[in-house]
Amino acid sequence: MADDFVVVKDLHKSFKDFKAVNGVSFTIAKGEVFGLLGPNGAGKTTTIRMLSTVLEADSGDITIGGYSVKKNAEAVRTLIGVCPQELALYEDLSALDNMVFFGHMSGLEGKAAHDQAMKNLKLMGLEDRAKGKIAKYSGGMKRRINLAVALMGNPKLLFLDEPTVGIDPQSRNNIFENIKALQKQGLTVLYTTHYMEEADRLCQRVAVMDGGKIIAMDTPYNLKKKIGPPDKTTLEDVFLNLTGRSLRD
Repeated sequence: MADDFVVVKDLHKSFKDFKAVNGVSFTIAKGEVFGLLGPNGAGKTTTIRMLSTVLEADSGDITIGGYSVKKNAEAVRTLIGVCPQELALYEDLSALDNMVFFGHMSGLEGKAAHDQAMKNLKLMGLEDRAKGKIAKYSGGMKRRINLAVALMGNPKLLFLDEPTVGIDPQSRNNIFENIKALQKQGLTVLYTTHYMEEADRLCQRVAVMDGGKIIAMDTPYNLKKKIGPPDKTTLEDVFLNLTGRSLRD
């Protein structure tokens, strides 16, 4: 694997008396798809918000692409794209207008924003629906546009937070194939999901969080091998073995 693109060291974050993130450390290699798994309230979202410069850590270090999040957040923002779980789209605008708008927000101008938007729409298989209003799109199409928006500005690191919630199999497969293709081009991905088969299919390594801490981290194969035959064991089996709690609590 290539050099580490993301380095997280002893990250801490509290909200009053609640310790949301408690000494989290991990690395993500350039071009790796890294899964961050855990139940609701485990600290995943807080960790991602700190990595994506939205939330300031109480202590610890985060380096992305050689830049410190604490010392040079602006430089980090030029390297990252965020695909949130909640759809971040303007329903009354067309897909193309949404993407051009967010392209401008990421620093693209004029023709460059338009060309990048059309390229991303083609990538998502939605080029022929470019001028259709988002309000008329199906749930799966909206998820694909959400990902296409996150790719505006050609990020080097992509945060994918539950990108396939409630969508049809065709759209889910489209998103999977695009992630794999982008990874081959050098994109680094931090992926969170409650669907363990997705993490097993896409991620080179996964970290399991619970109670604000990483309680296990390895390849899906090695994690499964620790508790049973890898071909008969699932990542959900691993999670329940580690935490005793359902992923959908």
